[in-house]
Amino acid sequence: MPFDGLFTHAMVSELKQHILHGRITKISQPYPNEVIITLRAQRHNYPLLLSAHPNYARVQITKIPYDNPPVPTNFTMKLRKYLDGAVLLNISQLENDRVINFDLTARNELGDAFALRLSVEIMGRHSNVILIDPQQNKILDAIKHIGPSQNRYRMLLPGAEYLAPPQQDKSNPFIEASKNGQYLTLVANYPNRDVLAKQLQITYQGFGREHALYFADQLHQAQSNAELQQIWQNCLQQVNCPTPVIVKDSKIFFSCFAYSPKYVIKQMSSLSELLDEFYQQKATHDRVHQLGGQLIDVIKNHLHKDRKKAKKLAQALQTSQQADQYRIKGEILTTYLNQVKRGEQQIELPNYYDQLKPLQIQLAPSLSPAKNAQKYFKKYQKLKSSVAYVSKQLDLTNEEIDYLEGIQTQIELAKPQDLPGIKTELQEQGYLKLPKKEKKQKNHQSKSQPEKFYASDQTQILVGKNNLQNDQLTLKTAAKSDIWLHAKNVPGSHVIIHASQPSQTTLLEAANLAAYFSKSRGSATVPVDYVMVKKIRKPNGARPGFVIYEGQKTLFVTPDKGLVEKLRELNKDN
Repeated sequence: MPFDGLFTHAMVSELKQHILHGRITKISQPYPNEVIITLRAQRHNYPLLLSAHPNYARVQITKIPYDNPPVPTNFTMKLRKYLDGAVLLNISQLENDRVINFDLTARNELGDAFALRLSVEIMGRHSNVILIDPQQNKILDAIKHIGPSQNRYRMLLPGAEYLAPPQQDKSNPFIEASKNGQYLTLVANYPNRDVLAKQLQITYQGFGREHALYFADQLHQAQSNAELQQIWQNCLQQVNCPTPVIVKDSKIFFSCFAYSPKYVIKQMSSLSELLDEFYQQKATHDRVHQLGGQLIDVIKNHLHKDRKKAKKLAQALQTSQQADQYRIKGEILTTYLNQVKRGEQQIELPNYYDQLKPLQIQLAPSLSPAKNAQKYFKKYQKLKSSVAYVSKQLDLTNEEIDYLEGIQTQIELAKPQDLPGIKTELQEQGYLKLPKKEKKQKNHQSKSQPEKFYASDQTQILVGKNNLQNDQLTLKTAAKSDIWLHAKNVPGSHVIIHASQPSQTTLLEAANLAAYFSKSRGSATVPVDYVMVKKIRKPNGARPGFVIYEGQKTLFVTPDKGLVEKLRELNKDN
């Protein structure tokens, strides 16, 4: 994994530069496995992210905004009890392992100082954040409780004795005595790149696969032992003076090493900014799925039912459209009634609607010839009258499928803070029940606002992130002369340019936003309609977010994440 012991070493050095001796001013747990601790240091506030996520575990200073949940978790309350106002005395790494210890001092109610330790273990699905009393070596609490049934060697429960993660029988590459001669022997014995990388991982602590391959490539360039020693020292020195880069080799990953420019996708100014850049989309998507799990399940269940219903209705409509066959058989039976004998199961009669070709007609032996003809006429009338009903039901069902697919797209494109608005809409539309407590508070809830961007020429652009925002933005907030944009024929955001005659550059930038915040985000070319707001109208009884328009023009753009981020930054500058 990229966040290996080497990267952890580099991150500890970076954190020391910024937050050492800082004071904790705020603690929150916006997501189940992640804690944000804000420290005031060097006249700045630094939000420190401690993540025990099974896939994205890390420690960093983050700039990604988050919403503080209204009800704090038990772990949050425990951290606030002990760490509120605490001062960070030291940040250390456990040898070269993926464990970072934050040593703090706090004061109790009597004003007496006492020591605390916050330990973050970055170990995949075993990752954890643990609050420890170092004097008694007792666990005060952990973000994930691990009982004896899960791990017999090491319990992570309040009140249990704290045991460090089991030590590996590997050398710490940063300790001089432990590394003498080992890498020299490995390079001599293993000329193959992959094999040498594997042996470095076996021999040394904290080497992830990607960084082991980097070391192997560098070491294989040496022509002598002296040069080999120099390369080894240079590689280790890079950890203390990192180069934060996103790299594409066999896969895309982040690193603190100076890779060749041909492999570098992007270089950042700090390791924390690097992790924000690398994890923003992945972690945000995962957080949305965590927090919006109920919404996702509700949408999936309704879509499954509606698609099944639409299939049955389509079959029924196809059957209904064959109604004329029953009328024809009834009329032919009536015409040749004197040739039909009671008790027959079928008869062949000339079809005067098709050049007198013989037509096979099934009969009920228990019915008279006249009753058999009437049976065909009744079936014809029943099917004919059902066509209108089935067609209407099919239209309504397809309409609901389109609506739910739109909601599904909004959830996929949403940030965690956008989910409450989507939940409110589903409650108002009857897909989710509104709890009794919330019914009383419903009118007092503040509505989420569309996201604001600024074009290159400082023209304001607003983007709705859910159907309630889309309706509010297009039908109530926007001026009649403003320009409205939407990705053509796919679910997506309503985009409003607050100008009646925007420049072509602004139009293209707004179209890019409409394409990016739509179901077609991953497409190479996306058609985007634009028209003045006064030409938009909402049909009576239409669902949230649905509008019709005329007189539109169409632009073709390629969704560009870099441009979206640029326009978002322009909003911050304003």
